[in-house]
Amino acid sequence: MSFFGFGQSVEVEILLNDAESRKRAEHKTEDGKKEKYFLFYDGETVSGKVSLALKNPNKRLEHQGIKIEFIGQIELYYDRGNHHEFVSLVKDLARPGEISQSQAFDFEFTHVEKPYESYTGQNVKLRYFLRATISRRLNDVVKEMDIVVHTLSTYPELNSSIKMEVGIEDCLHIEFEYNKSKYHLKDVIVGKIYFLLVRIKIKHMEIDIIKRETTGTGPNVYHENDTIAKYEIMDGAPVRGESIPIRLFLAGYELTPTMRDINKKFSVRYYLNLVLIDEEERRYFKQQEVVLWRKGDIVRKSMSHQAAIASQRFEGTTSLGEVRTPSQLSDNSSRQ
Repeated sequence: MSFFGFGQSVEVEILLNDAESRKRAEHKTEDGKKEKYFLFYDGETVSGKVSLALKNPNKRLEHQGIKIEFIGQIELYYDRGNHHEFVSLVKDLARPGEISQSQAFDFEFTHVEKPYESYTGQNVKLRYFLRATISRRLNDVVKEMDIVVHTLSTYPELNSSIKMEVGIEDCLHIEFEYNKSKYHLKDVIVGKIYFLLVRIKIKHMEIDIIKRETTGTGPNVYHENDTIAKYEIMDGAPVRGESIPIRLFLAGYELTPTMRDINKKFSVRYYLNLVLIDEEERRYFKQQEVVLWRKGDIVRKSMSHQAAIASQRFEGTTSLGEVRTPSQLSDNSSRQ
């Protein structure tokens, strides 16, 4: 970044100490593009240098102080004037004075708390960034550098399967089952659909992954639903007693961990939506929330053992079923 004024200009650059070895992660920008940023985790130290390069070596740069900040903030798109900061750390690099030659200032933010995952959504953005500022009488010189933060989890100790019955009385009765209720972002959803009673002509069935972003509070709550994936289970009419397997790989989709009431500003939840379409184009659906989490690279053996057991045991789980009457199901069906 250059500043022109009073005959002097300066280029400001933020350099991380471990830039060569630190991993980068792709992250979606506000305009929908993907860019790579340096990746950090909660508790990691952020250190480096702020480099100032003077363009005119024979002239001095006057300033009112130089500082660097580490900031975590949430921006709601419908309230862009207000940035809600949940992390704000400041290091003073230089007192007011003059700079006569190019130089660099070291900085270190030790064991920085980064409680939430970076997120860019439809109505909200959570970002972490470094901001170097040269204070001037008239115009400050500011340089920002974004980083990406991922939150890691271990394997959930309690991860029960999902098993429910749904139907229209005397017309349709199906039972669907998913092996788990919590999945990591590279996991596989394994399940089965059982047709116990089929008296309407079903021609198509699919599972959708729906992301629901909720922002605001009270009367100013906004819900934004985004269909992340559509997975076809069946094309054609099922018969009574038929069982259809489900195997849906999550790794190919753009997913984030489930976020609940982040800083009392927004939430991100995920749902599996089972959709049936009959020959008259009527749609019947059943929605079930699932929890997504980001798996760490190192998982304890005991946790891995639990994961292996959980993936094989869903055959013998207890049913949490429900059978709906036509009036109860009417809210969940619509004509196209």
